[in-house]
Amino acid sequence: MFKGASNLSAGVDQTFMLILAIAIFFIVGITAFMIWTVIKYNRKKNLPAKQFSNNVGLEIVWTAIPLILVMVIFIYGWKGYAPRHKVPADAMKVTVIGRMWQYTFDYGGGKLSKILVLPVNKPVRLDLHSVDVNHGLFIPAFRVKEDIIPGYKNYLWFIPELKGEFDVLCTVYCGLQHSGMNTKTRIVDESEFKSWLDSLPATGSIPDPEGLVLLKNTGCVACHSIDGSKLVGPTFKGIYGNKRVVVTNGQEVNIEANETYLASSITDPNKEVVKGFNKGLMQSYRDKLTDAQIAQIIDYLKTLADK
Repeated sequence: MFKGASNLSAGVDQTFMLILAIAIFFIVGITAFMIWTVIKYNRKKNLPAKQFSNNVGLEIVWTAIPLILVMVIFIYGWKGYAPRHKVPADAMKVTVIGRMWQYTFDYGGGKLSKILVLPVNKPVRLDLHSVDVNHGLFIPAFRVKEDIIPGYKNYLWFIPELKGEFDVLCTVYCGLQHSGMNTKTRIVDESEFKSWLDSLPATGSIPDPEGLVLLKNTGCVACHSIDGSKLVGPTFKGIYGNKRVVVTNGQEVNIEANETYLASSITDPNKEVVKGFNKGLMQSYRDKLTDAQIAQIIDYLKTLADK
């Protein structure tokens, strides 16, 4: 009856259409009953008021009907849900790495991609891994969605049944650039997929620099971008060695963002606030980072100076 982009689409669509049909039936039915009641019992007809109670039949009806509807919805929902945890033994495995704010797809052997390319009509299992905060992998066309939680092993699987390009989104708020955490999945013939995978360079799983890891683990990149975009705080891009206007003791001062300034901004962030940004939003990291860790962060910020 339904034709979706994956083998799991029909179960979701059937349940959705069932609930939609029930909702429409009751909206129309209740509205019609209200209109009929208003017309039949209009005060102009001077019908005598009646009082009644203990209508056992009515109580059975309004208990039985919702129970039946809920059970029917449950059965349809279960039929769509149960197959989601029965992964075929021959499913191709791809590891999905979620981080603020992008997805990386690991095909093994050091082959990494920013888009998810898959062969049509072949089962695939996506093992979900987060390196920072909670994310939610959602492919609307395939009707699949699972949370990506740090330290928790989670997965999803499906069989793509339509060739084409489809959206991949994040459904869990993961910071100020959450809305930009999206990519594409491209479904192609198996021969085209093999050619694409063979041509994909084995760049390996390159770890983030220690300074960037510290920035992510402390949540700094939620307020400071590394690509030049403006967030709650100044961007880290090009910060080192540049002149900037800061407000200190109510006075505007031109300073250079050197090692001393950057270290002070981490341990005493409200002492010298960049003009145009609010004071008091950032708390001190004096007791959260060691001097060595602060030095690692500054070394990483230096690498962004010429980007």
